[in-house]
Amino acid sequence: MDEKKLEEELKKIWDETPISHSDTEKELSWQQFQEKAFAPKKQKNKWWRHYAAAAAILLFVLIGSGLYFNNSSLLNNSTISIAGNTIENTSSIIKSIVLPDSSKVELSPNSKIVYADNFAVNRKVEVSGEAYFKVKKDKQHPFQVICNETTTTVLGTSFTVTGYEKKGVEVALFEGSVEMSVKDQSKKWILKPGEKFTYGNETAVVAEFNRFVDFDDEKLSNVSTYIESNYGYKVMLPEEYKNQKITVRINKKEELKTILELISEMYNLNFEVNENLKQITFQ
Repeated sequence: MDEKKLEEELKKIWDETPISHSDTEKELSWQQFQEKAFAPKKQKNKWWRHYAAAAAILLFVLIGSGLYFNNSSLLNNSTISIAGNTIENTSSIIKSIVLPDSSKVELSPNSKIVYADNFAVNRKVEVSGEAYFKVKKDKQHPFQVICNETTTTVLGTSFTVTGYEKKGVEVALFEGSVEMSVKDQSKKWILKPGEKFTYGNETAVVAEFNRFVDFDDEKLSNVSTYIESNYGYKVMLPEEYKNQKITVRINKKEELKTILELISEMYNLNFEVNENLKQITFQ
């Protein structure tokens, strides 16, 4: 194609009515194009530089017209089925799981997750029951959680998903941001930390929830009881510290280690964790 025809084709595409796409989609599309079109080796031929520049302009035009490399469509159409690995928690306590991308999952009793063998590029997890996710950031591969008819899409965040068979779905966001979508619906819902998405009977609702637990001038032994109830570890405090008062706000999904380090620093105590006995001793 000579330069005149090329110019006519570019102008034709440029004049088409653009379709709006999010900044994330554009960024992912550009990254994919760069990896394929721009090799790291140097090019000495000036004609290569000319056509590389033209290709970059063409990509920009194609994004504006809706013809672009959509990362989510690649996930849907060019990867294997989500089925591949199933982890089920048949015990009576929460099960901690580390996924292949280093994302963490706390799987509640009577719950299971399923994910594909090619998880590095197909970060989709199907949930039945209840699970808390702490997602490893990866801008090129969005993380998706499918539960009943809902899909939660994230880049890096922490949230719980609860959905049992033939029942509604609840997604509670603790950190970051997520996009909610429902099967066969075009509407999207963007959640902020402290917001909860509930779907059931073909109805979706977004409402606030309290993601913290507050201890206001309470006995330190009350915090010990909270740790035992929520993390499964018995806490042993020196007798003279049990009635010490504490005022603190704790994220309900805070890591246990962070809470222990906080208490240790506040009261100048050392702690030891016995995993076999599920016991924490401060001294």
